[in-house]
Amino acid sequence: MNEITAAKSEIKGSEKYPDIHGSAAFVTTDIGTMATISVYGLPESSDPCEYGVFGVHIHAGNSCSGNADDPFANTLSHYDKNSCPHPYHTGDMPPLFSCNGTAHNAFVTCKFTPADVIGKTVVIHLHPDDMHTQPSGNSGEKIACGEITAMTDLN
Repeated sequence: MNEITAAKSEIKGSEKYPDIHGSAAFVTTDIGTMATISVYGLPESSDPCEYGVFGVHIHAGNSCSGNADDPFANTLSHYDKNSCPHPYHTGDMPPLFSCNGTAHNAFVTCKFTPADVIGKTVVIHLHPDDMHTQPSGNSGEKIACGEITAMTDLN
């Protein structure tokens, strides 16, 4: 049996934010899991003090479906395999900083492996995570989502 060493997600905006699209990849390295997220079409503000900073998390649910009040309700709460308080959930990640609607982020983590997150979801929120409000950082509306699957081709 081969160990899963990579996972991916295609990210799409909600009906309210249809221009959002991008991807996330999670790859095993010698020092931990390299997470890379690239997103385009993020909403922009004309207020220079409210430029785009967006919360991004791995959620425990396996589906980007939902309802009229929350288009991504079935993503459930933040993924948290160790029952830690926020911001120490397994799925808590650094924010995305947008430049003209585009954001790229790459970091290494030891909180999860690619195999751990397969079947979970990546969720982008309208506001930055404040890193202390329980249970999820007061990051607001879910504006984009992607379901995480095994990556079979690293090219």
